[in-house]
Amino acid sequence: MKRISPPVLFAAMLLVFPTAYSQIHPVSPTTPALAENINRAVPNTATNPVPRDSGWIKRHDRFVQEAQNGGIDILFMGDSITDYWRSRGSNVWSQYYAPRHAADFGISADRTQHVLWRMDHGELDGIHPKVVVLMIGTNNTGKESDQKTPRNTVSEVAEGVQAVVNDIRARLPDSKILLLAIFPRGTLDDPQRAQVALINTLIAKLDDGRMVKFLDISPKFLEFDGTLPRSIMPDLLHPNAQGYQIWADAMEPTLDEMLK
Repeated sequence: MKRISPPVLFAAMLLVFPTAYSQIHPVSPTTPALAENINRAVPNTATNPVPRDSGWIKRHDRFVQEAQNGGIDILFMGDSITDYWRSRGSNVWSQYYAPRHAADFGISADRTQHVLWRMDHGELDGIHPKVVVLMIGTNNTGKESDQKTPRNTVSEVAEGVQAVVNDIRARLPDSKILLLAIFPRGTLDDPQRAQVALINTLIAKLDDGRMVKFLDISPKFLEFDGTLPRSIMPDLLHPNAQGYQIWADAMEPTLDEMLK
């Protein structure tokens, strides 16, 4: 499959979505926040920890129990894309991660604020993973179910991801974080594709060269022209079994190095 480099794809997206880039606030290298908006009238929902429904709470409770059982060396945290290691990616998981004492704390449809709540309520208590593999933020993009109300801006999502990273660092100071770029989604003219690409340029700045490593494997999923093939992501969002194999193969060198 032909590939397209991230800079080329990013430049193309800016041509298609010039207004999307305007959502990014200037970022100073010395500023703790990735994207600050001191005059924001409405609080950033992406950084405000909140729970979901009762079924979600039950899943969270099971993760807390799993954490209490201990023995977790690799912890995956995220949304449905992480959650589906249990189903579409199960064969790959059994080969790559189960033998290395990995745990999957992904919940479908989660946003950054939901992961923040889960961590605030025990999911990281009592564990000491060598590496936390984190990908979160795609569900903060786009619009709500009414198809009118925007979820979060690019800068807000980046702040949400930063909040998750900061929380993990505070609770697990000896654990390294492998922060994955949000996977590409939708068609080339989908506004969420542009949002995701811009968010990734911001959260890449969280790589500190020591405890947090940012890894963008997006090109592994794309055709040369930037098209996301349905043979890898049938719904243009979630990888199938082949997509999870691509993910594991692309991540393995970095993860292996971080586990040493």
